[in-house]
Amino acid sequence: MIQDIGSHIYDRAYSLRAAQMQDYALCYRQGKVLLRQEGEDAWALPRFCDFPQALRPDLATARHFFALDGVGCYLCDPDPSEDVLPAGWMYCSYQMLRTVRPMEVAFAATTGAQLDRWYKSRAYCGRCGAKMQPSEIERAMVCPECGQIEYPKICPAVIVAVTDGDKLLLTRYADRPYRGPALIAGFVEIGETLEDTVRREVLEEVGLHVKNIRYYKNQPWSFTDTLLCGFYCDLDGEAEIHLDRNELCEGVWMARHELPERENDVSLTSEMIEMFRRGER
Repeated sequence: MIQDIGSHIYDRAYSLRAAQMQDYALCYRQGKVLLRQEGEDAWALPRFCDFPQALRPDLATARHFFALDGVGCYLCDPDPSEDVLPAGWMYCSYQMLRTVRPMEVAFAATTGAQLDRWYKSRAYCGRCGAKMQPSEIERAMVCPECGQIEYPKICPAVIVAVTDGDKLLLTRYADRPYRGPALIAGFVEIGETLEDTVRREVLEEVGLHVKNIRYYKNQPWSFTDTLLCGFYCDLDGEAEIHLDRNELCEGVWMARHELPERENDVSLTSEMIEMFRRGER
């Protein structure tokens, strides 16, 4: 999955250290992140020292996000426009990040995008309207007028693999860019346990009841500011599907041997489908 970066070390510790020339510069523009191509299938995060002098982001105003293998990753603003970038540099869409390799580059870019969106949405206090300021002790935004503290947005959600013996329920989203096979998914509501979310989402989206809910694993999914929690469960009762057409355009039962091979190695959904296909769940 996208957070599986092997021997590389992601350090989320908050730091006030000013950016240095060897640090990574994370530049975001209109839903895209700036990357530097290093060969046909390899990408890299640009360092401040990689930029031509005229395009180099200001080190003094760059904001520390996290570190990757001991190298600081900093948010830069403003970002260089696309029409002046050196050869081999480009702004990659978040959708494209699903295929960017090596994985540590994709993970850092998507995690940075989540923090970038959060900082930009917390410029002003939601309680009194005053301009917010970065905390000097932790990753938070603080209102100097009323004392309101805002922390990064993380939304818990479930991914649900519903099984009926040797069959797995696959769906397709009705109105999202991703058109591949999916599992039941949904956000946790206030006052709801994860297991209750599983039951509710399955009932709402496909009209089925489930039992034997079993936790599998979780995944930070920065594309939607989400912490995904994966569950397997068994059908309880009738297998006839009743789609919520606002959410899904398709819902089908597929036998284990009919399931497509793993489409990608970045998502919890893909891994859960592959585990069932191989008979490991």
